[in-house]
Amino acid sequence: MTISSTTVKNSYSGNGTLDTFNYTFKIFADADIQVIIRDATATETVKTLTTHYTVTGAGSASGGTVKFTTGNIPVTGETVVIRRASPQTQAIDYIANDPFPAESHEEGLDRSMMAIQQLQEEINRSIKLSRTNTMTSTEFAVGATERAGKIFGFDDNGELVVSQELGTFKGNWSAGTTYAARDIVKDTSTNNIFLANTGHTSSGSEPLTTNTDSAKWDLLVDAASATTASNTATTKANEAATSATNAATSESNASTSETNAATSATNAANSFDSFDDRFLGTKSSDPTLDNDGDALVEGAMYYNSTDNDIRFYNSSSWDAPATQAATSATASASSASTASTKASEASASASTATTKANEASASASTATTKANEASASESTATTKASEASTSATNAATSASAADTAKTAAQAAQTAAEAAADNFEDTYLGAKSIDPTVDNDGDALTTGDLYFNTSSNVLKVYNGSSWQLAAVDATGLASNGFAIAMAIAL
Repeated sequence: MTISSTTVKNSYSGNGTLDTFNYTFKIFADADIQVIIRDATATETVKTLTTHYTVTGAGSASGGTVKFTTGNIPVTGETVVIRRASPQTQAIDYIANDPFPAESHEEGLDRSMMAIQQLQEEINRSIKLSRTNTMTSTEFAVGATERAGKIFGFDDNGELVVSQELGTFKGNWSAGTTYAARDIVKDTSTNNIFLANTGHTSSGSEPLTTNTDSAKWDLLVDAASATTASNTATTKANEAATSATNAATSESNASTSETNAATSATNAANSFDSFDDRFLGTKSSDPTLDNDGDALVEGAMYYNSTDNDIRFYNSSSWDAPATQAATSATASASSASTASTKASEASASASTATTKANEASASASTATTKANEASASESTATTKASEASTSATNAATSASAADTAKTAAQAAQTAAEAAADNFEDTYLGAKSIDPTVDNDGDALTTGDLYFNTSSNVLKVYNGSSWQLAAVDATGLASNGFAIAMAIAL
């Protein structure tokens, strides 16, 4: 037969009920198939022939079936992968001078092609350079001991290199200390964490951001910015609270001034109305009602334009003017006593008129003063209201600025805390013995570091045990470390 299909693998999803799955490629024996179950956590388990499944269709060009045994049926969330796994052996033996066995020869060709297809399937799943890409060498000569706890990386030329995942923590930075590339230190003046990008002997003083050797350090954790942002947010919040208090005080003062203005205006209006009800102004004849259309009150007066005299209301009628009383006294010469009495009455009336006029003038002056006070109070109230509005606007602006600063501070603080927590989960600090969990009580992960104070060495976790950590002696691991830091942080 010929091999016309390149299929060497079939995949299916389990549902807890289906127990039989097809494979669509040729095999020569039941054992030429490998069955793998991949669960929801990506864990792969190779199943065993007869124990977990049985096979039919061996020798058929179209394939056959794989049937799972009771208790081993794939469930929902599991993936069934059936792949050809022909043995990498050659069992055909030609005997000299025997007839040429066509069937055996064709089987040998089929087995060779199957092996090639299996290899191609594996190559398709491999990481490799593209057809137009180049690399000087994909080989490395670093031994198993030196590779322990390390990762693959790329050097400055893009070539493969075995690199250290993290640098060595040296504690607090200090002057006069020799640091190697990838040494990690803490700046105690800012609490920032730095990574040495160049080996050097330190000098100067903290902070490292303004130090003479600042270019030789890379910032890993920016704790200073988070602290500054938090302090700014607190200041802005306090300023906003003060502005809001001032605005409330100004608004209260404005309200009080407005109330006082309204009271003054009412008093002025009442005083003027009282004066208006008593002095009725200039009229040609005796009025029967006051200027508001109300009943006349005792003591009311007006200027009579016909007789050019002031008249007063005595609760029932208007008194005769003083000029008429004088005329009556002259005409009644036979009654001197009466004339004298009338003259006295006229004099008294004139005096009363003068007093009333003075009272009216005083009331008018008081009314004018009250009106001016009311106007001034109203103007003050308007000014205070404007000031209160401005203060309220300023308070709102300050509050908005405070909210913005607070949000930025919280974002910066969250980012700093997340970075610090990720760093702390990888570098476990100084301990006297190998730890079994990280600083949060979680399981250890490959690449975790800690400084052993008993033997004064840095150790790295390789996924199953703690190993001594050492900086890559070739000095070509900078890019690999950058990749590892991106993954770790």
